[in-house]
Amino acid sequence: MCAIDRCHISSKRLECREHRAREASLEHSGYKGRVDPVRETEREKDGNHCSQSSTHRGRSRRSSRERQRSRHRSPRSDSRSHRRKRTKSIEDDEEGHLVYHNGDMLRARYEIIGTLGEGAFGKVVECLDHSKSNVRVALKIIKNIERYREAALSEVDVLERINSLDEEKTFACVRMLDWFDHHGHICIVFELLGLSTYDFLKENGFMPFSLNQIRCMADQIFRAVQFLHRNKLTHTDLKPENILFVDSNYDMKYNFKMKRDERTLKRLDVKVVDFGNATYDHEHHTSVVSTRHYRAPEVILELGWNQACDVWSLGCILIEFYLGLTLFQTHDSKEHLAMMERVLGPIPAHLLQKARKRRYVHHDKLDWDEHSSAGRYVRKHCKPLKQYMSSKTPEHELLFDLLQKMMEYDSSKRITLEQAIGHPFFNPIRKERNVSDLTCQCDHMQNHSLYTSC
Repeated sequence: MCAIDRCHISSKRLECREHRAREASLEHSGYKGRVDPVRETEREKDGNHCSQSSTHRGRSRRSSRERQRSRHRSPRSDSRSHRRKRTKSIEDDEEGHLVYHNGDMLRARYEIIGTLGEGAFGKVVECLDHSKSNVRVALKIIKNIERYREAALSEVDVLERINSLDEEKTFACVRMLDWFDHHGHICIVFELLGLSTYDFLKENGFMPFSLNQIRCMADQIFRAVQFLHRNKLTHTDLKPENILFVDSNYDMKYNFKMKRDERTLKRLDVKVVDFGNATYDHEHHTSVVSTRHYRAPEVILELGWNQACDVWSLGCILIEFYLGLTLFQTHDSKEHLAMMERVLGPIPAHLLQKARKRRYVHHDKLDWDEHSSAGRYVRKHCKPLKQYMSSKTPEHELLFDLLQKMMEYDSSKRITLEQAIGHPFFNPIRKERNVSDLTCQCDHMQNHSLYTSC
């Protein structure tokens, strides 16, 4: 890349990732606003997820093979040096965002037609790709700030690997179509997707998804993340904002039970996005990963983490789809652990004994006062997992059995995604595939009724 030593960037990514981890560890511990308004504030820190991925943090070390590949790759650049003096037509604002207007062209190819979202990393714009019959794409413009550039280049590496490993687009991972350097701004071009699952829930008044809808979406998500795991990648930031509908068009129908109109999706195809935090198995694992509400207990206790932390996050996502609301609404780590105990029972002593966060532990138990104001809050807002069931039918029982296995405290005993895909909860999908003589790959299902709205 012009004016950038990619080897130097590779060596600095660990520093960038550790800086982000320290920022994540400083989440405040106050008890105000644990409900949706504050949850919304925290979500907004990650940017608008209406049609593309969220905040990007740098990955750490790459393999020597990847570093060697990066040395010889010639990235596309619109400038000889991103440090050169700006002209009036190429300028940044005080926060490092590219200043642009609708109608501007990037690389004489991508015409900006609107802004889709904004976050700490930069902005996402909708563009017309004039080289491909004006197809609409989402283009992420990264801030012209070194740590965000490094993080973006890390994501590009992962996205290129996903593209090469899944050339037939079998798995539900967002596709990178192009990337380039525009006067110091890394620009990543994606297929244009619909709303995130979180944004759809929000716009639908936080009405839960139906059991069949959850099953259809979970099948695609599990297979996509299992694909990452098989290729030695952990996503580390799975959350409803990072699961987008391919098409979020809907019909408005009246819900007689709730006595209100609700939006019913026409199709349930989804894709996993935001690989800015994705970490290879061999890479350094920072102590803090995942957005607070989806963070696994081993991360909070600093026991070390692996791919199983993605499984925990997916369990939290499924129950949020089921309830319409977040299960663990807190910003404090000890309170978070107390909520887990209220929902899932006591944390095993052998895990607490190994915890590096000793201030959370007293005599091999969670150091928590149930009679404090925080303790009363937890008792009021959380209950045992099975009590969240809205029905006692076998299908609901199967979902909660799966959730129990996904939210196992001990990561070594937690169900894997390969095992989860084989859980009886997904039997209806397997039967549908057998009847239709289809493969188990989600991409082959997209034009089939299985992924239309249930």
